[in-house]
Amino acid sequence: MDRQPCVYILASQPYGTLYIGVTSNLVKRVWEHKSDFVEGFTKKYCVHTLVWYELHETMESAIQREKALKKWNRKWKIRLIESFNSEWKELYQSII
Repeated sequence: MDRQPCVYILASQPYGTLYIGVTSNLVKRVWEHKSDFVEGFTKKYCVHTLVWYELHETMESAIQREKALKKWNRKWKIRLIESFNSEWKELYQSII
């Protein structure tokens, strides 16, 4: 799954703190979050579990989707996660 535009959601725990991001390399980016490689929100709030992702054809469409999701209310985000991953399982192993 190298170089594939996508939007993703990380969680600190089920129903915990959520983080929405966009990347062209999901495996690398999630590893960076898990390793606290970069200072920021996910390191500060221990948001390391990949619970949802969506592949896109272009970075432009992925960025548009990320911006839209960030405007959604929390309830909608939780529904989106649960429609894809009802048990809030860690998805990282399935993408490497």
